[in-house]
Amino acid sequence: MPLRLVGETIDKTRSHYLAGTGKLVQLMRGVYVDADDDIDRTVLMHAVRIARYLYPRAYLSGASAVLLGPNRDGRLYLSGRRVQRTRMRSLEIVQNKAPAHPSVANAIVADSMGEFGVSVSALRQRFLEAFRLRSEHAASIDTDMREAIAARLVEEYGNPKAASDAVWALARENGWYREGEGAEKFLLHRPTGHTARNEAAFDLHVAWHGRTIGMLAHDGFEWRWSAKQEEPALPQIVRQTVPGKLPPFIVSLLPEGWLKSVLKDGSNERALLRSGRRYMSSITVAATPEELARLPADLLVNRLARFSADGLFTGTYAGPGRSTIEGDFEHRLAALFESAETPRLSGVQIKAPMHLDAEGRLSPSVELPFTHILKPAGTSGFESLPLVEWIGLTLARGVGLTVPDAVLLRMPDGMSPALVVERFDIRERAGDPRWLAMEDMCSVLDLEPHEKYTGTIERVARAVRALSTSPDEDLLTLLRRVLFAWLIADGDMHLKNIALLKTGYSGDRAFRTVGLAPVYDTLTTRVFPGLLHDRMALKLGGKDERLRRSDFVGLATLSGLRAGDAQAIIDDVLERMPRALDALVVPQDLQWGAEARATVDRTVGICRACLAAFG
Repeated sequence: MPLRLVGETIDKTRSHYLAGTGKLVQLMRGVYVDADDDIDRTVLMHAVRIARYLYPRAYLSGASAVLLGPNRDGRLYLSGRRVQRTRMRSLEIVQNKAPAHPSVANAIVADSMGEFGVSVSALRQRFLEAFRLRSEHAASIDTDMREAIAARLVEEYGNPKAASDAVWALARENGWYREGEGAEKFLLHRPTGHTARNEAAFDLHVAWHGRTIGMLAHDGFEWRWSAKQEEPALPQIVRQTVPGKLPPFIVSLLPEGWLKSVLKDGSNERALLRSGRRYMSSITVAATPEELARLPADLLVNRLARFSADGLFTGTYAGPGRSTIEGDFEHRLAALFESAETPRLSGVQIKAPMHLDAEGRLSPSVELPFTHILKPAGTSGFESLPLVEWIGLTLARGVGLTVPDAVLLRMPDGMSPALVVERFDIRERAGDPRWLAMEDMCSVLDLEPHEKYTGTIERVARAVRALSTSPDEDLLTLLRRVLFAWLIADGDMHLKNIALLKTGYSGDRAFRTVGLAPVYDTLTTRVFPGLLHDRMALKLGGKDERLRRSDFVGLATLSGLRAGDAQAIIDDVLERMPRALDALVVPQDLQWGAEARATVDRTVGICRACLAAFG
């Protein structure tokens, strides 16, 4: 290791000992380098790490906020509580006094010791710094850098005048009036320029159904999406709604919950995106086009219906099991994701990507097409989760909703049965001309995944109205879906469990059809421990409990539907639901235990109670 920092990479006693024996050279208190290294180069390569170590409360400013490192003459610019200079071999740390109310952001820097986070002047702050009088920090920002920052501000705020107003707001807050004037003049009459990169920057090629559609870049500070413009045209699926942030559609694909926890370096978006290459909606991401070309195409050639009977999978399961010697099932399932070739899935629940071949063999899709999703049983009272979800999907089909094929699966080693769900967001054969994509409502509404419980049904309806190619039909389907969730006590119908399915064709610049996706992840949540009083995940009319017919009619009228049509949908669901409950037959061949049978009885009982209360 070329750089040693006391308290971080080496202890105080050992550093003194190695320095005394001539193996280390002390540059200043707490900072050591190997004696046989090129010390000047080592210091420059680790300049930001050294500055963060020496001045943890300071932040990169001036040109260093742009370069995320020192400039060519070895100067690293900081802003902090005092004015000072620190010389260290080829490095000079120049620190000025920060304003009273600086605008600071976080960035990522990489060196030979790895990646780490640092504080930097935010865009408005660094632009004002460029116009400080008699300031080395200002002099460090050349015209090209000023132009790059100005262009980025204009992109964020929409036009030069709006960007100027935003910069002025910060200038007034800190009393930087001359700086504000200079920034305003430059924004309204700016030259051309270019931006710089640092070692933490990287580019990723993004493909959709095997065709590259753009580049996703991170410069250490923010994300930038660049769509690839070529013929024949394709509908736009990825859009960057907020400059500098990861496009919401890409965010919606990233792992959550259990999968995020088991992935190595899964602590942030950068690490998550670089940990895998295959995602839902036939999206693939890789560092090179050659890597993309080697990935298998997800084609639903073999249908689940061929290998199922009476709700039970009749094929062969060839996935992970459980062994007292090799470890439990969850660890063995997690091991699949050590390969970057294993498709990544969003959602909190434990699940695995699977491939169904022509002989009915269901195996992990590590290097195979990803065609089906395996949802194993949970623990601590959630052992019957697959069974309850199968009941939910069966009832949903019974009330007139479109659902994917799903069957229960015998698991090896005495494990509880799992659920296998067929994907509906992929092509069905080679040569299929459709370009399919599923976008959940978090992405549609430009919300982070952790905000999935913050929306309302009305907001979903407005989005459906605006985006659907058959809005009235889809809004009636939404009404049916929401009423169904209420009648089965589904408290998990959040924004990531409602989605739009989009279909386009090569040569089209817009999707030909956009509509609600089939129902997925629907189940009676109140049957599980601790969820007896679970409420609706999304509010309707400001309420998440004690909903009545008038609430659902109100949703319809607010969405622009006729009250008569809404009443007809409600009546249809209320008529179908009892028949669906009566017709429900749980596969007997799985030899359910007493607890599973009790869960089925409680689930049906909750549904009947909700139905009676609503009626």
